[in-house]
Amino acid sequence: MRRGIGPALFAWGVSIASSAYARSAWATNCSGSLSTCIDDDTLWPHAGPARFVAVGSTQTTAGGQLGFGLVSTYASRPIVIHVAAPGGPGSDQNAIDNQINGTFLWSYGVGNHLELDLALPLTFAQGGTGLAPVTGGPGLQQTAQRDIRFGFAYALAGAAGSHTPADGWGLLGRFEVSAPTGDRGQFAGEGSGVFVPSIAASVARGRWFAGAEVGARLRPATELLDVRVGAQIVTAVGVGFDVVPRQLLSVTLEGWALPALPQQAPVTSPSTADTPAEWQLAARTSPLPGGDLSLQLGGGGAIPVGGDDVLTQPRFRFTLGVRWAPQGKATPAPPTAPGASAP
Repeated sequence: MRRGIGPALFAWGVSIASSAYARSAWATNCSGSLSTCIDDDTLWPHAGPARFVAVGSTQTTAGGQLGFGLVSTYASRPIVIHVAAPGGPGSDQNAIDNQINGTFLWSYGVGNHLELDLALPLTFAQGGTGLAPVTGGPGLQQTAQRDIRFGFAYALAGAAGSHTPADGWGLLGRFEVSAPTGDRGQFAGEGSGVFVPSIAASVARGRWFAGAEVGARLRPATELLDVRVGAQIVTAVGVGFDVVPRQLLSVTLEGWALPALPQQAPVTSPSTADTPAEWQLAARTSPLPGGDLSLQLGGGGAIPVGGDDVLTQPRFRFTLGVRWAPQGKATPAPPTAPGASAP
């Protein structure tokens, strides 16, 4: 693997984000109380190695190696709006009813501790009313471009690249930027850039392993009817068990929530800030020695932290992930016959 490929790919992603930001800065008005400049998908998978769906890993891609993957999701009704009616209770409209998204992931290891990350999310298919019941304008498109994300991860201690112990712990710091390159009129793009710092920790003991991540998504506030989406705390925790040794089959259970941070800037009207939260049960296999290739299938639903109709919280979600993330682990040598010398 040529060492220049990873940094070149990372620079390419940053240049695309910059040019798309210049084009989209004036494309959609994100002010007012009917803004569609909201990313309806709160699941932002990280590039690189991963044992959970949402909880960030403390491992990095091995130095000089390029990793890639695709994490696809099906979400049911992540955006439901209440349309008032004169003299009546009104009705709930599925602004986004069903949605299939995919996030293409790339990672490049700069040494065994530093990793450069790039994520390109897309909406493959979706259905719903959009804001047509409120504005009378055009409805939702079937596909959409979403905000590109890029950043880096640095392993602070423990599990870093090829130094991952079977039993032990790890700590990793991550910083990402989400650039406003998506289709703002389709609930697929933010009105501005989003800064996402986070810290992930992990521990493993025998066949059991666990992970946690805490961070923030720092953005200006955007309003949709009586709900405000702005800066959020990102919390995620998970636990897993290796049913079959050497990660041939693992099961994981995790949950994540995004409570709102207090807003510093005034908003156009009094509104509330929802707390989207979800849980997911998944099965994962890493069939090749070294654990570089992994496949993960999961499903889960909403955690009613703030009620049933929380903005950007789907009723249920299914995920399918495929990753190639070289970790630099040594492949066990085949056993030698008695009396034979090792090669």
